[in-house]
Amino acid sequence: MNRFLTLLTLIFLASSTSAAVLSGKIFDKQSKETLIGATVMVKNSTIGCATDIYGNYSLSLPAGKYTLVVRYIGYAELEQTINISNKDICLDFALSVQDNALNEVKVTASKDSKSEFSLQNDRKHSATAIENIGFNEMSQKGLASAQEGVKKLPAISFNQQGQILVRGLGDRYSLSTLNGLCIASPNPDNKLVPLDLFPSIFIENISVSKVFTANSFADFSGAWIDIKTKNNVEKDFLKFDFALKGTLGTLGQNMLIMDHTNLFLQNKIPENVLRMSLTEFDDYALSHNVFTSNFDVKQQKSLPNYSACINAGKKITIGSMCLSLLGSTNINNSSEKLINSFYKTLEATGHVQNLFNYDAYEEKLNMNAFAYAGLTINEDNNVAYTAIYSRQAENTYQLRQGIDAEGHELIGSNNTTHIYSLFNHQLLGRHKLADSLLLQWSASYGNSASLEPDRRQMMFVKQDEQLQLFKLNRQETMRFFGTLNENEYLGRTCLTFSFANNSNISLGLDYKNKLRDYQGIRFYYNLNNAHPVISDIFTPSLWLDMDDVIIERKMQPKDMYKAQTEIFAGYLTSNLHLSKTLLATIGLRFEYSKQNVDYATDGGSMYNANRSIYSNDLFPSLNIKYNISDKQTLRLSLSKTITRPQFVEMAPFLYQESYGSAQIRGNAKLQNAYNYNADLRYELFFGKMDMISFSAYYKHLDKPIERVQCLNGGAVVHSFQNSNKGQAAGMEFELRKQLFSNLRFSANIAYIFTNVKLPESGVYTNKERALQGASPILINADLCYTYNIIDERKLSFAILYNMQGKRIHAVGISGLGDVVQQEMHCLNFNSSYDINNNFSIKIQANNLLCNKASFLQEIAQTKQKIEVERCKQSIELQVGISYKFK
Repeated sequence: MNRFLTLLTLIFLASSTSAAVLSGKIFDKQSKETLIGATVMVKNSTIGCATDIYGNYSLSLPAGKYTLVVRYIGYAELEQTINISNKDICLDFALSVQDNALNEVKVTASKDSKSEFSLQNDRKHSATAIENIGFNEMSQKGLASAQEGVKKLPAISFNQQGQILVRGLGDRYSLSTLNGLCIASPNPDNKLVPLDLFPSIFIENISVSKVFTANSFADFSGAWIDIKTKNNVEKDFLKFDFALKGTLGTLGQNMLIMDHTNLFLQNKIPENVLRMSLTEFDDYALSHNVFTSNFDVKQQKSLPNYSACINAGKKITIGSMCLSLLGSTNINNSSEKLINSFYKTLEATGHVQNLFNYDAYEEKLNMNAFAYAGLTINEDNNVAYTAIYSRQAENTYQLRQGIDAEGHELIGSNNTTHIYSLFNHQLLGRHKLADSLLLQWSASYGNSASLEPDRRQMMFVKQDEQLQLFKLNRQETMRFFGTLNENEYLGRTCLTFSFANNSNISLGLDYKNKLRDYQGIRFYYNLNNAHPVISDIFTPSLWLDMDDVIIERKMQPKDMYKAQTEIFAGYLTSNLHLSKTLLATIGLRFEYSKQNVDYATDGGSMYNANRSIYSNDLFPSLNIKYNISDKQTLRLSLSKTITRPQFVEMAPFLYQESYGSAQIRGNAKLQNAYNYNADLRYELFFGKMDMISFSAYYKHLDKPIERVQCLNGGAVVHSFQNSNKGQAAGMEFELRKQLFSNLRFSANIAYIFTNVKLPESGVYTNKERALQGASPILINADLCYTYNIIDERKLSFAILYNMQGKRIHAVGISGLGDVVQQEMHCLNFNSSYDINNNFSIKIQANNLLCNKASFLQEIAQTKQKIEVERCKQSIELQVGISYKFK
C-alpha cells in the first residue's frame, strides 16, 4: 500500500511541477574505479536507472523529497535522502566493498576496447593526449591493416616506400610497439616495422601518442604507435572470411614476370657456392649452372586475387581461474600493373640527362598467424602469452626503355624480390600485491628478417636498329643477394603505488638489446666474349651461350656489417591529482645507450672498423591535464627526446639498386640528435561519441639527421649527415559527429611547417628547406552509415577521403631545385551486409579517383617546373563473404 501511495504521489508531482535531472557517477570508494551496471532506485518504488559502461547514471524526477537506494553486487547498499527542486543536480556515490560477499562475486561486464564508444572514453580520461582507432571502426571503414588504420589519424602519412611520417617527421622520429613492447623492423631502411604486416583481424585497437611520457623509450618525437592485439574471449566462436579482389587495368591482363619460384618459396644461392674460395668458384662457374633461375621473362594472365582468414576463440573455466585462447591465420595476395610511367633526371640548365619510360608489374603475398593464451588466476593476478608471425613477399618486374646521360638508347629488364618476415613472442603479467600496490612485467623476443633473393638486371643497347648487350661496365648485367637478420630482446617491469585522491607513483626498469647481421653478395656477368644475335629481350636462355659468359662473385667484407643497440633505462613517473580539475603527470627517464656497427672499409679486411656511440641521457616530461568542465579538457605537454642514427646510416658501405640509380653510403661520423617538444591541445566531448579537438605544437630539432646528396666521380651519392638545426610546428583539427541516428561523420586536418638548416658540405641547392617527405597539409574525412535491420543484422556504408599535400621527394643538388611530389587525392568505398546471423557480405572499392603520382622539379635559372616522374594507380575492387558459427 505504501508503494502504491508513493507512486501516485510521484505521478501527481510529475503532472503538476517541472522535473529536474539527477545525474552523476558511481564508483569504488577505495580504487575510484567506476562501476558498470550499478543501480539507483527511489525507495519503495520501481523508479530508477542503471549506470552505463562509464559508471554514469541519469534520472529525471519531479520536485520533492526522496530516499535513494544505490546497489551493486558485492558492495554494501547505500541510502541517501535528497531534496529535488527545479534545478538539475549532480551527485556522485562511492560504494564500499562488502567483504563477506567477495568470494561469491563474478564480474560479467567488461569494457569493449574494440568499440569507438569505449576508445573515445579512454581518450577523454587519459592522463596524456592520445588518439586511437579500434577494430570495430576499422572493420566498418574497410581498413585492412594497421597501416591503413594509423593513416586515418591526424597528421600521419606514408611515403611510397611505406615509411611513416608524423607531423612531417620521418620514420626515424617515431616508435612502434606491440602490446607496449618494441618490435624490430625487417626492413633495413626503416626503423619502424612495416605496419601493413599486421592485418586488422588481429587487432583490438591502435593507440597513438604524439607526446612523450617517461614510461616509454625516449627515441621518439613524432609518435608512439602501440598495436594492441585481441585478447580475452567472452564466448566461444569460429569464423571464416574469404574475399576475391582485382585491380582494374590489371585483372585479366598480361603480366610480365621474370623466372622465379613462387612467392611461397624463395630463390637461394646453393650453400656450396657460398663456401667456395674465389678460385674454386671461378672454376665451378665455368662448368656448372650456378643459379636455379635465369633472366627469361614470361607472360601470364592476371587472375582474381584472394584473401582468406580463419578466427577461433575458446574460453575455459578451471575452478576459479579462466583461460582464454585465441587463434587466427590470414593469407592474401595482390597484383598490380603500372603502364606508361616514366622518370628522368635533369641538369641545372633543364637539359634532360636521361629519360626512361617503364611498365611495372608487381605481385604480393602476405601470410600471417596469431595466437594468444591468457590466464586469469583471480581478480588480482593474470598472465598472458602472445605470438605473432608475419611474412610479406613481393616481386616486381620492370621493363624500361630510354636514353642515358651518354646518349645510349637502352632497354632494361629488371626484377626485384623482397621477403620480409617477423616472428614475435611476448609474455606479460599483472599482479595486484596490495590494495594500493600493482606490479606489471613483460618480456619479449622477436626475430625479423629481410631477404632480397636474386635481384636481377640485364641491359641492352640499340645500335643501328639492332639490339646488343650493353657492356659499358659490370653493373649492367648482374645479380644481387641481400640478407638481413635481426634479433631483439626486451624486458620491462613497473611497480605502481596508489595513494590519496586517486594519485599514483610508478617506478620502472626497461632493457632492450637489438642485434643485426647484414650481408650483400653480387654476381657480375662478364659479357666481353659474348656476341649473340638477340632475337628478343625476354628469352636470353635461347640466344645467350653461357660458355661465353664469365660470372664473377663479389663477397667483399665491405658489403657486410654487424650492429647492436643496447639500452638500460629506469624511470619515475607520477600522476598527481592536484585538484578535482587538475592532473599533472611528471616523469624523469634515464637511458644508458650503446650503439655500435662493425664494418669493413673499402679494401679492408672483415670488420676492420668500428663505429660506436655511447650516451647517458636524462629525459624529463611534463603532461598537464586541466578539466575546464565535464566535457572540456585542456592539455599541455613539454618533453625532451632523442633521435639515434639507424644502423644502415652508420655503416659506410656503398649500395646501388640498379644501373643508373643513386648510390647510397652511410656515414660513420653521425651523432645522436635531440628534440625539444611542446604540445597544447583542447578537447570538447559532447553527445555520446562526438568530439572536437584542436592541437598546436612546436619542436626544436638539435643536430637532426638528414639524407643529403653529393657527387662522387660525377655520380650522385646519397648519404646522411647531422644538420645544424631544424624545427617543426603545426596545428591539427579533428571532428567526430553523429549527424543522424545512423550517420556518422569524421574529419581531421593538419597544417605542418618544417624547416632544416643544412651543413656547409654537400652539393644540395637549398641550404635551408622543409624536411624531406613533409606535406604542409593533410586531410582525412569519412562518412559512415549503419542501419540495424532485425536480429542483429545490419547494413553499413562508408566513404573515405584522404589528401596529402605537396612534399619533397628528392632533394635538389648542383643548382637544381627539389623534386616535389604533387598533392594526391584518394577516395575509397566500403559496404557490408549481414545476410543472417551467420553470413555477411562485403563490397569494397579503393582508389576511385585513380590516384596519379606526379613529381615536378624546378629549374633555378628559368623558374620553370618540369615533370620528372609520373605513375598512375588503378581502381581496386573486392567482394568478400564471411561465415561465423554461433
